Amino acid sequence: MNASTGRIAPDIEVGASVASPKQTQIIAIYGKGGIGKSFTLANLSYMMSQLGKRVLLIGCDPKSDTTSLLFGGRSCPTIIETSSRKKAAGEPVLIGDVCFKRDGVFAMELGGPEVGRGCGGRGIIHGFELLDKLGFHQWDFDYVLLDFLGDVVCGGFGLPIARDLCQKVIVVGSNDLQSLYVANNVCSAVDYFRNLGGNVGVAGLVINKDDGTGEAQAFAEAVGIPVLAAIPADEDIRRKSANYEIVGQKGGQWAPLFEALGVQVAEAPPIRPKPLTHDALLGLFKGEAVGRGVTLQPASLEDMCGSTILNKPSLEIVYEGA
Repeated sequence: MNASTGRIAPDIEVGASVASPKQTQIIAIYGKGGIGKSFTLANLSYMMSQLGKRVLLIGCDPKSDTTSLLFGGRSCPTIIETSSRKKAAGEPVLIGDVCFKRDGVFAMELGGPEVGRGCGGRGIIHGFELLDKLGFHQWDFDYVLLDFLGDVVCGGFGLPIARDLCQKVIVVGSNDLQSLYVANNVCSAVDYFRNLGGNVGVAGLVINKDDGTGEAQAFAEAVGIPVLAAIPADEDIRRKSANYEIVGQKGGQWAPLFEALGVQVAEAPPIRPKPLTHDALLGLFKGEAVGRGVTLQPASLEDMCGSTILNKPSLEIVYEGA
């Protein structure tokens, strides 16, 4: 991070590589809830650490489950939760209260409000304010990976894109309409803020649970971004992940996949995507799967009431000369 200017990332031209041994790469990973962002990031960060990189993984999902796989199923105290508790006790928050490590990977969770008790997006903003107080700009890492929920479109979850807090975005998707709908929304957000003078670009798509049907690959080609990796829908991966086991370990069956993904994440340049219209997105799928030929029929008041409508006379009093 650039401590002299106080900025997290400099302006970046589209198509230019941002890999640099002297500057932290801050990368925001977005995707539909449950699509496998945390799985991808836990294994990716673990592999990058084994390859000698200093990596910080920050969970930015109110569920606070980003680091669970990394820590074998254990949850760690969140920054927001710890800050509230420490403030009530009149004590400062220390790094050791919120940041934990395993085999060289550093990780923390921003956290968020309990269900129904606050805005998750506002919690994200508050979490980054606390990170600043902990000296975020002075930390020395090769990579900072931010895990963001892509389903939510409020300002807090779009913070890295809207405020240039990262250099590039990676989207995680699969061969299903809903995950690619979220991926397309993320591309739309990047394109929107580029129009406003922003610098963040999309480095590419990670296809998780790839069953070979090809919709995610077609989406990447249509919006103009590369596929960084295709993680297969494999029973060994599913079983080990369910048991909170890291599969991205050197010498393991899946090591080459995550080593290659690490290289792609580091070297892929930020690209300005070309988001699809809703109809174009639907066009990536077979017609019988997405309701082709359906016509929108306007409803009437009779339809809504379920019976004949009685035209009652108005009770309005009209005064002469009014």
